[in-house]
Amino acid sequence: MKIELPTHKTTRKAELTPDLRTFTIIGANGAGKSRFGDDIAHKQKKNIFRLSALKALFVTPTNEVSVGTTITSLFNELQKKTTYRIETVETEFERLMYLLMYEEFINVMAYKHNESPNKGKLPRTKLDRVQRQWENIFPQNKMLRASGNISIVGGKDPRPYSPTRLSDGEKTVLYLLASVLFAHPQSIIMVEDPEVFLHHSIMKTVWDTVEQLRSDCTFIYLTHDLEFSASRNDSCCIWVKSFDAEEQLWDYEILHSPNDLPEDVYLDLLGSRKPILFIEGTDNRSIDVRLYTLLYPEYTIKPLGGCSKVIETTRTFNDLKSFHHIESHGIVDRDRRTPKEINSLQQRNIAVPDVAEIENLLLIEPVMRIVAQRMGLNANNVVDIVRTNIINMFREEIDNQALLHTRHRTKREIECFIDRRSSNIDDYEHHIRTLTSDCNPRQLFNELRREFTTYASGREYNKILRVYNQKSMLPNCGIVQLCGFANKEKYLKFILSILRENSEEANNLRKAMREVVGLQ
Repeated sequence: MKIELPTHKTTRKAELTPDLRTFTIIGANGAGKSRFGDDIAHKQKKNIFRLSALKALFVTPTNEVSVGTTITSLFNELQKKTTYRIETVETEFERLMYLLMYEEFINVMAYKHNESPNKGKLPRTKLDRVQRQWENIFPQNKMLRASGNISIVGGKDPRPYSPTRLSDGEKTVLYLLASVLFAHPQSIIMVEDPEVFLHHSIMKTVWDTVEQLRSDCTFIYLTHDLEFSASRNDSCCIWVKSFDAEEQLWDYEILHSPNDLPEDVYLDLLGSRKPILFIEGTDNRSIDVRLYTLLYPEYTIKPLGGCSKVIETTRTFNDLKSFHHIESHGIVDRDRRTPKEINSLQQRNIAVPDVAEIENLLLIEPVMRIVAQRMGLNANNVVDIVRTNIINMFREEIDNQALLHTRHRTKREIECFIDRRSSNIDDYEHHIRTLTSDCNPRQLFNELRREFTTYASGREYNKILRVYNQKSMLPNCGIVQLCGFANKEKYLKFILSILRENSEEANNLRKAMREVVGLQ
């Protein structure tokens, strides 16, 4: 969907056509963030749906004018169409409750006139969908419908009470879950201060759920909370720096993701209470970022590019722990590292997965079983076919894989040898001339070849995933085609969609993958 942005003070660009469906607009207080959002709303007037929990929970007039559609404007439209006038509702939250019950009434009436009580079931309403999600987030509470009203039961008081007596956080979650269901299809849902009234422990879950409820819509968040901004997956981040009110011009920067914030903004992350996880990958398009963000929601994920940068940054950050008190870890691909290298990295808070590269993580048996079951397939058959294909692919490449491992290990040995200190030039010259005298690449190659042949003949699938570096393995092993996906990207997205759920399968998937990664 094309998003027209406010006019930039230098480039004058006013248009963005991204392939993402979530945007976070961040900026300090007074930077012009709210006016930035209003300007977008004016340009996209017909498609805008506005949400503000801060405004919804307090008394607001029904005649308040806002660019785009709101719960209040929908309530006013309904009032014009009906005979009865509701004068007692004062907040947008109360108007939302009225809209939910009105839809319940309309559906019951339609069912009564068009179907006998013995035919089928009542149609599923917005309130049905909201109730299920809200009770998942607050399992101690239950939602009731009686005498034309919504009631809540929960806590120490066994008596039902009105939703207006809920805490601000509970009302906010109910407001957000229900409101988005009233947005027109393909809307741009603009949210002001999405973090307000929400505890950090549930904030990500709440917004992941809201986005799932309206997967057809584009979300624009106006926030100054960097932790919230970093929690949005596959998101474009717009940093609003300043606003010239007289010229109606903004100074802003479009970032690939919240994790690409400039250093001066990123320093604010030191105020976060979440530990930091440094990973490989460059932006939110890489598998590393997309997968690890969902596998480790309790961390702030920071991609750094290559493995060397991850290793060095993790070490430096932990050396400064007395200054910032933030726990930090790193994850690097196993590639062709020796057990000695891996042990050294683990001692420095850097996890090394028990698979050669991150794509192999998508081919471990628990992952394939869950995907196959979701697609209505026989999981045992799918796993057996893929295992056989990968074992056969590996068997055909044993010599090539052994050579690649030999080259890596020899290179590492020479790098270690060459760093030896010498007291004079003669000693150093002799050291360089005899540098490779202790290396025996053919012997190493033969040892690795025997080891890999044993893996293939013994059908040791997990050990093969541990040593087999082959980018074409995922698309060529058959898992994508067997499960009915067009390509490996579709397969990956399906796994990510499961991880976003609040379900037992998501928990099992996350647990299995985290065990292989080695960071619990």
